[in-house]
Amino acid sequence: MTVNRMILNETSYFGKGAIENIVPEIETRGFKKVVVVTDKGLIDFKVATKVTEMLDQANVSYDIYDGIVPNPTVQNVKDGVAFVEASKADAIVAIGGGSPIDTAKAIGIIMTNPEFSDVVSLEGTAATKNPSLPILAVPTTSGTAAEVTINYVITDETNHRKFVCVDPNDIPIVAFVDSDMMMGMPKNLAASTGMDAMTHAIEGFITKGAWELTDMLHLKAIEIIGRSLRDSVNEKQSAREEMALGQYIAGMGFSNVGLGLVHGMAHPLSAWYNIPHGVACAALLPTVMKFNKDFTGEKYRKIAEVLQVEAIETMSIEEARTAACEAIDQLSKDVGIPATIAELGVKSEDLPKIAEDAFKDVCTPGNPRDASISEIIELYQSLM
Repeated sequence: MTVNRMILNETSYFGKGAIENIVPEIETRGFKKVVVVTDKGLIDFKVATKVTEMLDQANVSYDIYDGIVPNPTVQNVKDGVAFVEASKADAIVAIGGGSPIDTAKAIGIIMTNPEFSDVVSLEGTAATKNPSLPILAVPTTSGTAAEVTINYVITDETNHRKFVCVDPNDIPIVAFVDSDMMMGMPKNLAASTGMDAMTHAIEGFITKGAWELTDMLHLKAIEIIGRSLRDSVNEKQSAREEMALGQYIAGMGFSNVGLGLVHGMAHPLSAWYNIPHGVACAALLPTVMKFNKDFTGEKYRKIAEVLQVEAIETMSIEEARTAACEAIDQLSKDVGIPATIAELGVKSEDLPKIAEDAFKDVCTPGNPRDASISEIIELYQSLM
């Protein structure tokens, strides 16, 4: 009998105004000083300052590390570790999308497991012994679910690659999922991170490690994202609140069962061309869904059902699978995702090496259909 594991946040707050619980959580837990890990854009656009103003009013001591880039690097992490050490903080408040929260996870792990200070040794399932320095996570995008997952991704610039770290010790102790923090997202970011969330839900639903509990989570996530993403892109707050919940539910699932080929192929695109992760996933999802469709049993029919495809119950299995792919393809087009990866700067001559990186990626083995390097090259070429 297979033993399945579920790891989730200790505490999470949801809804407009959730960040009002940050100071009480800091005080209740007895933290004396925090480092706010974020990026300069969120400071400049007065998003992260919604939190720092609360810290100011409560006289909570803090320093700000805002040197995070869209695809955080090994050097980002090393600089962050040095910053936190100098600050002498006893907790981290991570504010942002996947990049600041992922960076905070790596920093937090190294702070309590200094033998991994080279950062690259954290790849895969590193044998860390101690829980991370406590992290309180505040997402500002509706996509990565980094606030609830045991995963994080770092870019090794020296070797042109992204590596995935999977570590139960890195999960934030508290998450504050507040739609107010997401209203600052421009439309293109809402679209790409939202499609990233849909990718998480679909890949988590069909991955080889999926089971009944995660299937329940992923189907609900697909339903919520499918009905709210278009309105979220058009800056409707109620839809952004729904998206915040949908992406979190997807994270609850995929964090525990893994992903698949979309993420395996997206990671090297980001590493080679600095393409935002959500954009890469969104561009790949419809094509990889078609590649996988004959290896998914009845699951595509269930996807089509929650996406409210008409007459899905009367369709043959082949028709239902095609309908699910078409529904996702249409959603992608409706929110303005690029139709080709050539538009993102991908070069044909790089594809063989990129495909090798995708084949070796930690997410790829979870795909329901095994893919060879030559098949991955063909998938990339079909999107050029």
